[in-house]
Amino acid sequence: MSLVTIKSDKITAVISSKGAELQSVVDQNGKEYIWQRDPAFWAMCAPILFPVAGGFREDRYEWEGKSYPMPKHGHVRLLEWQVEEVKENQATFLMQEKHEGFPWEYDMRVIFTAEGNAVSVAYQMTSRDDHPFCFSYGAHEAYATPEGLEAYEIVFDEEETLANYDLVGNLTKREPRIMAENAKSLPLKTEYFAVDALVFRTLKSRGVTLKGGDRQVRVEFPDHPVLMFWTKPGANYICIEPWCNGPDFVDADFQIEKKPGFMRIEKGETITRTHKIIVG
Repeated sequence: MSLVTIKSDKITAVISSKGAELQSVVDQNGKEYIWQRDPAFWAMCAPILFPVAGGFREDRYEWEGKSYPMPKHGHVRLLEWQVEEVKENQATFLMQEKHEGFPWEYDMRVIFTAEGNAVSVAYQMTSRDDHPFCFSYGAHEAYATPEGLEAYEIVFDEEETLANYDLVGNLTKREPRIMAENAKSLPLKTEYFAVDALVFRTLKSRGVTLKGGDRQVRVEFPDHPVLMFWTKPGANYICIEPWCNGPDFVDADFQIEKKPGFMRIEKGETITRTHKIIVG
């Protein structure tokens, strides 16, 4: 494992080669915005979810008449990534490792770029395989809430009907539960996470801002139709998670090409999805 540091004139970010995990974003005043991991709650802080975010029903999917196993959140988040290129303000990590449920030839890159007070995170998939396949991406950054979770709120870019798809294990119910209508913000409450995460599939907003205490973090996700919020009760962090797909519904079939958010890719094609973290 190695740590890679990138900098702009306003921030310093550190990424681990294990999992290509963003482990620190510090501003010019020394303020840390990423939760600094506590195994008593959670030993990670920003895993990359690929080739699925969340879980499949029965931890499997079907593609072209064959069934493939795949664990929740995919297979790359605990692996060692190749540090492909490092510049002062940018680092590129490469993953090519196969899995019994993902046996294709591919180049998965994650490109971190520091510019001003922002870090952009680009997930870039290139197929080298002769056969098409399907995949998805999900981000899972945990942002520090040192004053306690309930000192913070999520502010949406647009006025929202907050329709949460309740989780049942790794899957979600088919019909949402309306938490609020005409909402511009969501004050965070520990009770929301007693079971697991909040799952929003129908937000109009393509950006949200975490506000509270003496800090502010904005997350922009133009390419991601699903947004998740998650924490472990008692821990001082909140994950803001832009996902391309959502967790399977409890009654989902197994055909991956029918699942919303999954992308089909052909040999030689490259598909990129980017989100941005803006601090201060």
